[in-house]
Amino acid sequence: MRAMVLQSVGEPLRAAEVPVPEVGPEGVSIRVRACAVCRTDLHVVDGELPHPKLPLIPGHQIVGTVEEVGERVERFAPGDRVGVPWLGYTDGECRYCRTGRENLCDNARFTGYQIDGGYAEYASADHRFCFSIPEGSPDLQAAPLLCAGLIGYRSLRMAGDAERLGLYGFGASAHIIIQVAVHQGRRVFAFTREGDEEGQRFARELGAAWAGSSDERPPEELDAAIIFAPVGALVPAALRAVAKGGVVVCAGIHMTDIPTFPYEILWGERVVRSVANLTRRDGEMFLALAPGVPVRTEVTSFPLERANEALTALRRGEIRGAAVLVMD
Repeated sequence: MRAMVLQSVGEPLRAAEVPVPEVGPEGVSIRVRACAVCRTDLHVVDGELPHPKLPLIPGHQIVGTVEEVGERVERFAPGDRVGVPWLGYTDGECRYCRTGRENLCDNARFTGYQIDGGYAEYASADHRFCFSIPEGSPDLQAAPLLCAGLIGYRSLRMAGDAERLGLYGFGASAHIIIQVAVHQGRRVFAFTREGDEEGQRFARELGAAWAGSSDERPPEELDAAIIFAPVGALVPAALRAVAKGGVVVCAGIHMTDIPTFPYEILWGERVVRSVANLTRRDGEMFLALAPGVPVRTEVTSFPLERANEALTALRRGEIRGAAVLVMD
């Protein structure tokens, strides 16, 4: 099969012909139709996440059709359309798994990091960590829901019942979650890179009450803020923007160092917290919710062989919505 392979961190992906992955007893073989490109893929490729499996096929927002199932698989059958997210395996036995926090599993393994992912014509995944894709959601539009949507939704839940919500970094996750937040009756304040008038216009089109640069203060205090951009300096900026009792949620798996800041901007029972990975329950809840909003993803598609171009465009902030690789 055709695949884009990471041979060494810090280097471009290489086009290669590799064997179709085998299917274990709990596995499903999936013919990949689309795989969205995530900022986490950049962190893996650039070496900001340590010790990836090498060589590695990246990609963890996979939508495709089941081709073959393992002997223990009853949930899916050939022809079913499924999605594969970042969380690819948990042990089910550690104290986190036993208390409903499998996203923190000590022995978790992740798609496109320790498990080969979807930058290829075929992928193999544990059926227990796959989702059925809702009817009526095309492959390209569904793919970003598998991480940008799921992590965004978990982050939104961690923000509590905030009525005035700030979103720092208006990329794939933010453009999905703003739709959910507005649907829930929240007022959203969007923060983009300085001078990104197109991104601010996009945010307003999706229902933002206000949009400006990340170095600006919003016109009123926020109840919570979610930071999607991997920029540590945004933490004190968001703390200054939220009211007493407010929550600042750091949604990324990697962030640059957070600079020192005065205690007074944390005081007043403000909270800073991170979001780590996702649970299968998150996926079930969000994929059931999305069609009713309805969530509409805006995508820019790239052929599989242009994966490096897609990663570069994402790194430069040139993607409106989400980038998606297509196999055909």
